[in-house]
Amino acid sequence: MNLGFLGIQFSFGLQQSNMAPIYNYLGAEEAHLPLLFLAGPVTGLLVQPIVGAMSDRTLSRFGRRSPYFLFGAILCSLCLIAMPFSPALWIAVSLLWILDAANNITMEPYRAYISDRLVADQQSRGFLMQASFTGLAQTLAYIAPTLFVALGIDRHAVDANGIPIITKAAFATGAVLSTATIGWSLYRVRELPLTPDQRAAIEAQPRSPGATLAEIGHAIRAMPPAMRQLGWMMLFQWYAIFCYWQYIVNALALGVFQTSDPASSQYRDAALLNGQIGAFYNLVAFGAGFVLVPLARRIGAKFTHSLCIALAGAAMLALPLIRDPVLLFLPMLGIGIGWASMMGTPYILLARAIPSARTGVYMGIFNMMIVIPMLLQTLTLPLIYNPLLGGDPRHVLLLAGALMLVAAACGLRVTDRRDAEATDV
Repeated sequence: MNLGFLGIQFSFGLQQSNMAPIYNYLGAEEAHLPLLFLAGPVTGLLVQPIVGAMSDRTLSRFGRRSPYFLFGAILCSLCLIAMPFSPALWIAVSLLWILDAANNITMEPYRAYISDRLVADQQSRGFLMQASFTGLAQTLAYIAPTLFVALGIDRHAVDANGIPIITKAAFATGAVLSTATIGWSLYRVRELPLTPDQRAAIEAQPRSPGATLAEIGHAIRAMPPAMRQLGWMMLFQWYAIFCYWQYIVNALALGVFQTSDPASSQYRDAALLNGQIGAFYNLVAFGAGFVLVPLARRIGAKFTHSLCIALAGAAMLALPLIRDPVLLFLPMLGIGIGWASMMGTPYILLARAIPSARTGVYMGIFNMMIVIPMLLQTLTLPLIYNPLLGGDPRHVLLLAGALMLVAAACGLRVTDRRDAEATDV
């Protein structure tokens, strides 16, 4: 059932590890990198809540969720094929807008599909298994260029636009996985048929665009208190991780290879090194997803998550101090553990807080708590990059580490309904 996450997250992994270098190869200015990533938060903010509400109300012979994530997967594959052939910066940016929209069409219904299939006692395992598949997929996405080098492709071979050939091979691989894994998951684990009462309730609901927007607005106003508390934690942790993804290659290029020139071979070496350490932290996330299941049951989801993202914050603070490429793998342990928890544990807390009949719309709204921090980051970081951070990408990583520690503190204040029920008993 979760295999489809392999394809979805392989695509996200390619974006995380390759879009900043692609933008730099095509002539982007370092201070403007966040603005070029505006597609992700904006499309997530607009697409996921709408698609979530629509999927809650969909009645088709293919199911409620399936038509959305199948269409999104196909569109995603087409964009992945085209992206590394971009001849100009504006084309790459435009393709990222379409790619992120496709990913968001796929993501929310897929999460709701998992929630629909699982009873309450299985949801912790289901969402943390998603975290493990996320770790595995992004491990493969990050390491793919290195694997193609091992297969004999010249690591420094580039096309006329300066984009490495190994990057093109990695994106082509992602295009195949995006559709194939989601199709396989759906083939093996079909959506559960609706009961007559569920179908009648859906048929009684209006389906106009205005009704969908009204449903989103009503759901926001009626948002459970625990979900509102999660918003503060999400604000700081996703602002931090977006900083990390955008500037890690530039920070490695400057700190380890002493260059800030995207046309240099040292910069391409930094991008390849990021792929290797990124693959390692995602491999850690893959393994950590299995460990977090019993840990969350033992000490509670919120304590588990706060501990994990605190480790990630400490790791980000340590990264700018390291000059030896081998030693960079040590802080990746903390980032991998934190990333595994970010992709799974908050959804445990969310699933316990929201009514099951409105899973789709609340999953979409919860995604707004991911993309709004990203949107704030893309708009505010360019304003402080030179005056406050000295135009140094390593200082962005220090900011990210500090914000991740703040997120860990906010996580401790979230009300876990399981804990509350245990106290009442």
